Amino acid sequence: MSCRRVAVVALVAALSAAAAQAASASRYLRVGIYDQAQVLYGNTGQTFADFKALHVQEVRLTLNWGGPNGVARTQPTYPADPDDPAYDWTVYDQAVREAAADGMHVLFSIYGTPSWANGGKGLNVAPLSAQSLRDFAYAAAERYSGHFVPAGGKELPAVREWLAWNEPNNPIFLSPQYSRVGGRWVIESAISYAAICNSIYGGIHASGLADERVGCGATAPRGNNNPASSRPSVSPLVFLHAVKAAGLKTFDAWAHHPYYAGPTDGPASRTDLGAGVDEAVTLGNLSDLISTVTQLYGKKRIWIDEYGYQTNPPDTLFGVSWAKQAAYLTQAFEIARKNPRVDMMLWFLLKDQANLAAWQSGLLTVTGKKKPAFAAFARTALLIRSR
Repeated sequence: MSCRRVAVVALVAALSAAAAQAASASRYLRVGIYDQAQVLYGNTGQTFADFKALHVQEVRLTLNWGGPNGVARTQPTYPADPDDPAYDWTVYDQAVREAAADGMHVLFSIYGTPSWANGGKGLNVAPLSAQSLRDFAYAAAERYSGHFVPAGGKELPAVREWLAWNEPNNPIFLSPQYSRVGGRWVIESAISYAAICNSIYGGIHASGLADERVGCGATAPRGNNNPASSRPSVSPLVFLHAVKAAGLKTFDAWAHHPYYAGPTDGPASRTDLGAGVDEAVTLGNLSDLISTVTQLYGKKRIWIDEYGYQTNPPDTLFGVSWAKQAAYLTQAFEIARKNPRVDMMLWFLLKDQANLAAWQSGLLTVTGKKKPAFAAFARTALLIRSR
């Protein structure tokens, strides 16, 4: 074989290997940060400067329907109209403009029932009327359609990624998890969540903008499946089957938070919580979640909309070393990049929370000092964007 022919064969083999590698990776993976406090209420100029340095593509924000910081603290007269005077979108308008100015996408998680919509039962209790939530989702989609001009202002940028609620299999975010019906326990959270996600999906897509995507799930990584426990919750695969049975029709992506089992477990680790308890879904066994989604709903996209490792210092109980956080971050994003079904991976948080009882998974300390994970994230994000 001539030298020229050998070179051609080698080139073809190299190109084929590269193509195979590209085919096995997520072609549309967006990387980003979820840190509500810093984006909406912190030093936003510094926050977005940090995001630019990190090569952030996606910024997740909780769009609070109700609550003290909610858009709809009082009941609107025309709930599907984003201009209804009861609505206050101020902080969200500003965040969307800041993100768009830096070329970043926003993922809005609609969460929190206003007291007027559920008889004052709290943010984590579903609304009495599914239509009220659908109307709010429609109003939000219209406001951030890319064509809406608020009074006295300029056209607002578009938001195209949406998420229904947060960790509905966790009683902190959706309650009750179980109810007693006819002498047996039923997964009440799945029944409530099917209506919640159907409402948000329907409201967003009713805006008629073809490129909008609505994610359902945003499920916590584990659950005890024990309605008689002091803190009942539902494991993610059981929850998926339950929402299907409860009438969740469809979605554009299923979101999940595949946190590790223990603070020292690496991203590829997996754990069985014991006999009689459904296995947790971590990055190490994300394939279990994907196969269940495929079985129930077809080949939907997968969003990892929350993931992170806390550090010691400052968290001496659940934290890993700063060096290990950086290494685990790199490994986690590589796992996501190689999975062809995953097209979003978001880190929680940008900056440590001051309360040690909260989270210290930031890329920055509470005083703004960069941990090694800051540089690791920037390198990883740049590498993923270049592929």
